[in-house]
Amino acid sequence: MTITIFLGALLVAMALGVPIAFALLATGAALMWHMNMFDAQILAQNTIEGANSFPLLAVPFFMLAGEIMNAGGLSRRIVNLAMTLVGHVKGGLGYVVIIAAALMSALSGSAVADAAALTALLLPMMHKAGHSTTRSTGLIASAAIMGPIIPPSIGFVVFGVAANVSISKLFLAGIAPGLMIAAALWITWWWLVRSEDIAPKPRASKQEMLRAFKDATLALGLPVIVVVGLKFGVFTPTEAAVVAAVYALVIAMFVYRELKWSQLYGLFLAAAQTTAVVMFLVAAAMVSAWMITVANLPAELISLLQPLLDNPKLLMLAMMLVTILVGTAMDMTPTILILTPVFMPLVKAAGIDPVYFGVMFMVNNAIGLITPPVGTVLSTVAGVGKVSMDTVTKGVMPFMIAQFIVLGLMIAFPQLVMVPAKWLYG
Repeated sequence: MTITIFLGALLVAMALGVPIAFALLATGAALMWHMNMFDAQILAQNTIEGANSFPLLAVPFFMLAGEIMNAGGLSRRIVNLAMTLVGHVKGGLGYVVIIAAALMSALSGSAVADAAALTALLLPMMHKAGHSTTRSTGLIASAAIMGPIIPPSIGFVVFGVAANVSISKLFLAGIAPGLMIAAALWITWWWLVRSEDIAPKPRASKQEMLRAFKDATLALGLPVIVVVGLKFGVFTPTEAAVVAAVYALVIAMFVYRELKWSQLYGLFLAAAQTTAVVMFLVAAAMVSAWMITVANLPAELISLLQPLLDNPKLLMLAMMLVTILVGTAMDMTPTILILTPVFMPLVKAAGIDPVYFGVMFMVNNAIGLITPPVGTVLSTVAGVGKVSMDTVTKGVMPFMIAQFIVLGLMIAFPQLVMVPAKWLYG
């Protein structure tokens, strides 16, 4: 009955068009009412405590780093470097998208920020070269979702706080899966463009390559600083976010000199607005998470799924299928906040490594950003590129299939995730 109340209240609130954060608050209140313990003071206390978390300070700084990266010329230099490296091969612009997306993911941690930058910079070039708009927008959207997987990742910060899992370990464990996603996109693009009759760009000279690499060196230094700092314990993920934001600001303003003082207010405001949305979601989710624990929902769920606890791979598959279904109707952050307190007791009962589950969960949620009808990255690419949602949705299909294949391989062979992860974090 408790599970029915929880799901019913949440689904009814969403069906009525209530914003997700308020739907979560309403769900928590409904559970309190059902258990005859409704108290507005408890509701307020849990909401405040939900946002009162030091690790969550990483969110606004990573948001700010992403805004600065796009406005201060770091993104453009990374795209230019990728262009000089692979722009001359058949379908080269597609490979540029993949390389640039992987590098930019290591700067911002936001799929939406990367999607906007890649669409603005590369979609006109791909269109001019003769690539189909459908295929081009599909590749850009699919590549942008590496943002929440390759560190630093805002999604990993939210999951780490909600699940009480080491954010540093999640960051380092996300590197190999992110590169596997990039490889899957690379192979899929190669397969799709093998029959295209589009003349590639001229090969860049060694001098042009060196100039592009030199120009992008400082931008590329940011992910190196973050990963090395986390690996050797120089700073925490929250401190890494501050380092990323300050580093990007210094490079954009005083080295590249493309960011003006007059632009700072707009960038800080944009980062603050996005952060406010995320933080309110986290705060509201804490009420539901607390009520899930008090109502003993995990125990009910464990009893329902008892037959799967002896088969961790089958349980992982079941949880991933649920995440896929939820991801078609909900954005990444609310999906993380709603499902994490439900899944984590199952993960612990089945003896699944929480870091492994966190990486798989994040890969799944990242793919959810391009699954219709609610695909935030699809909307971003369509809006920035001035194309229809149907065009982008059709374009992502072959790439999404490749990404789900990678997800399936990681479920079947957890070593693909955990062997490189344990090598990185020891």
